[in-house]
Amino acid sequence: MKDKIRVLVVDDEELARERLIRLVNATDNYQVCAEASNGEEALTAIQQSDPAIVLMDIRMPGMDGLAAAEQVATLATPPAIIFCTAYDEYAISAFKVQATDYLLKPVRKEALEKALQQAGKLNKVQLSEGSPISRNNQTTPYLVAKTWKGRELIDLTHIYYFMADQKYVTVHHQNGETVIDNTLKELEADYAPRFLRTHRNSLVNTVYIEALIRDNAGHYNVRLKNNAGEIPVSRRHTVDVKAWIESQM
Repeated sequence: MKDKIRVLVVDDEELARERLIRLVNATDNYQVCAEASNGEEALTAIQQSDPAIVLMDIRMPGMDGLAAAEQVATLATPPAIIFCTAYDEYAISAFKVQATDYLLKPVRKEALEKALQQAGKLNKVQLSEGSPISRNNQTTPYLVAKTWKGRELIDLTHIYYFMADQKYVTVHHQNGETVIDNTLKELEADYAPRFLRTHRNSLVNTVYIEALIRDNAGHYNVRLKNNAGEIPVSRRHTVDVKAWIESQM
């Protein structure tokens, strides 16, 4: 068992716990080291079993998953937390308490494997650095997007830029485009400096900035990697964009 990543399963429903335990134990490199039925038991199990990852339900009697996660986040080396819940309205709250992922029940095997792999990578970094990872808005892996379908999770590393058009914002990402209800102001507050304001209508993922170019008319544009296009840079924001590029040299 020492060669496998240790996982704690927390859920007040016994059948749900048993299902998650089977799924985890059937996944290569992961094994359940303990189980708990509420937040209080989860905190005790973390101290006793030292899991690398916690699969946590949210709605539980007594201390719920969100309250438990808040306490887990204060530990010197907290385990990664993956929430497993039947209620998608908790997505935003989940990431505010530093969850690394959020899965809806019934949890699919493929989704669980992907979440475990991501959490496992984060935990390896924790161990190598000897200190907990800062999982605040700068490193939260997903945008919790408010769309006409409800809340959707979009991997931040896949987003090229946000573009506002009247009252809507479109997320341009590796899988296409998604129209969301979040405002640019909200997005900038949550994800700066990962995303840089280039225009009153746009925020660009700095990971994809390739160059600042100037056209024949003297207007500036940011050219993006992966042939993701060129985004206008307003006169007001040119200084900030130049400063960011110079800081990378």
